[in-house]
Amino acid sequence: MSAPAPSPLAIVDAEPLPRQEEVLSETALAFVAALHRRFRPRRDELLARRAERRAEIARTSTLDFLLETAAIRADDSWQVAPAPPALEDRRVEITGPTDRKMTINALNSGAKVWLADFEDASAPTWENVVTGQLSLIDAYTRSIDFTDERTGKTYALRPDEELATVVMRPRGWHLDERHLTDADGTPVPGALVDFGLYFFHNAKRLLDLGKGPYFYLPKTESHLEARLWNDVFVFAQDYLGIPQGTVRATVLIETITAAYEMEEILYELRDHASGLNAGRWDYLFSIVKNFRDGGPRFVLPDRNAVTMTAPFMRAYTELLVRTCHKRGAHAIGGMAAFIPSRRDQEVNKVAFEKVKADKDREANDGFDGSWVAHPDLVPIAMESFDRVLGDRPNQKDRLREDVDVKAEDLIAIDSLDARPTYAGLVNAVQVGIRYIEAWLRGLGAVAIFNLMEDAATAEISRSQIWQWINAGVVLDNGERVTAELARKVAAEELADIRAEVGEEAFAAGNWQQAHDLLLKVALDEDYADFLTLPAYEQLKG
Repeated sequence: MSAPAPSPLAIVDAEPLPRQEEVLSETALAFVAALHRRFRPRRDELLARRAERRAEIARTSTLDFLLETAAIRADDSWQVAPAPPALEDRRVEITGPTDRKMTINALNSGAKVWLADFEDASAPTWENVVTGQLSLIDAYTRSIDFTDERTGKTYALRPDEELATVVMRPRGWHLDERHLTDADGTPVPGALVDFGLYFFHNAKRLLDLGKGPYFYLPKTESHLEARLWNDVFVFAQDYLGIPQGTVRATVLIETITAAYEMEEILYELRDHASGLNAGRWDYLFSIVKNFRDGGPRFVLPDRNAVTMTAPFMRAYTELLVRTCHKRGAHAIGGMAAFIPSRRDQEVNKVAFEKVKADKDREANDGFDGSWVAHPDLVPIAMESFDRVLGDRPNQKDRLREDVDVKAEDLIAIDSLDARPTYAGLVNAVQVGIRYIEAWLRGLGAVAIFNLMEDAATAEISRSQIWQWINAGVVLDNGERVTAELARKVAAEELADIRAEVGEEAFAAGNWQQAHDLLLKVALDEDYADFLTLPAYEQLKG
């Protein structure tokens, strides 16, 4: 291991937390500082490239596969590294934040993989950042337990062989960690904080457990960003004296630009790549963000009307399966976000049928696994994949050579026969306000109307409001979407929430603040790249 750096990081404006020193040890911070010094400048350059590419899309209203990387796509000889045994079978993956209760429940869920989330399902309060790391450290040392103060119920881990394999998701490249700064006062990228602390404390411990440090990489927009992650992995493995290729990364193809660079992304990470994932809500958000001024043919209808059977979504997912299997990687399907109701079995029945149909389609299309948001959905998804896979760990031998996706197919938004509705506008406002309010209280994964919502669904909600206003969309009831109409719907929703939760709970919450923030990011002429950037400025803790 390298010697600790001479200029450690400073912890800024953060209340000390119990056991904080276990996570933020001098040697761990020296490692994070080394990552920051070496890789932050390139991170900054790549964020600038995002802005340049977005400007080009605004000018041309199109995207295409890259000419400069055509040779990589044409070369049939390369494959990603073989999957380690712990990641061969990924037929069901459960997602969720890293609080202690979720950690135990997810590991015990019966899913093959748990996406331990420091990103969209976790609001980045200092407490969540630090205690989330502690949850994982304690899980690997089997020193984690949890007792619910309200119910008295106690939670404990099952035997090791029954636990899900952890694939940890750090924050995206765009977010900084304001509580950790270098000697110049520059904050460390949140991605490097989350990755660095987790890798430093757990990489060797995971190897001893017969697994390894596995990661999900969010919001990647280009193969150059994947290259940066690969260089981070190489440096980190050398720093801790861990064999090269120990790390495995699954990349979320949840931006429209990344959809045109799937093979290149796998190529850049080929010694560390494990697969690609179809991240539905962020993908739709990215389409709106990049083509928001592209005119009527890029206007998305209500988010719930954009199912995975929409032609442009089918093109995206089928290209993902073909790309992954051509290169020996896992193709992981999208999220089943339904949260079962304890009171309404009819709601459950209808939702379970939809989940089953969605997972059957993915398994039949060639996916090797898929996501669920709740333990009760694990058996449903498992049954869909068991039926197709049987005793095989995956179906990477299904090469899907029948798939032929053209560049224009991925952005054929107007191929969808659905239009924006007034009910869709209301739902976008409802989800936006309710999610942002919870996020400002430090909650990243929130059950709203029987769906598990995270930052991605709030992003698509506010982006659609912005797009519909700026495109002059006329709804099914004949009303044109305007800023005035959005304010009217938001005011009505705020009044409904006040009546629903009562004056005391309303006053104790962040409802007005959430209302104001939603309208700011939905109505401002200058579109904010990420809702979480202005929201982070208002997040306490």
